[in-house]
Amino acid sequence: MTVHRGAGPPDEYVEAEIQRMLTEDPDVAEQGITVVRRERALVLSGEVESPHRREEILRRVAERFPDVPITSDIGVIRTQAPTQVEELP
Repeated sequence: MTVHRGAGPPDEYVEAEIQRMLTEDPDVAEQGITVVRRERALVLSGEVESPHRREEILRRVAERFPDVPITSDIGVIRTQAPTQVEELP
């Protein structure tokens, strides 16, 4: 395991490690989350099925990479059926 320390911007290796963790960790297994370097931080973006899932992903990334600044752009998709009838013109 690589140890990430210092105040410098994350490099492509950290980006790849986080992406690999998100897809290969059996407790996360998220293929729809992308990791992109932006200036001095990494941005996680995509959609998940619940706010709890989003928080769990962010917690795991922060726990494994505590010195890497992370910005979340992870949205929550609606998984329930609509409650109103859509009327078309």
